[in-house]
Amino acid sequence: MNAPPEMSFEEMLRVKLGVLRREHRDLDEAIAALSESGRFDALTLRRLKKQKLSLKDQIASLEDRLIPDIIA
Repeated sequence: MNAPPEMSFEEMLRVKLGVLRREHRDLDEAIAALSESGRFDALTLRRLKKQKLSLKDQIASLEDRLIPDIIA
């Protein structure tokens, strides 16, 4: 078997960032579908929103690590 070439740290962060963005988008769709259904559990909706916010924070943290701040 051929072992795949090792990924750099930056490549791993980019993959993780893509996964988190997908999860965030999926949660957004789930929240919208749940809200539109008219029959939703407020506690479940609150938990989903909290999870989505946590993902947003993780995404921002990874983006900060990948994109250096340039002070003009």
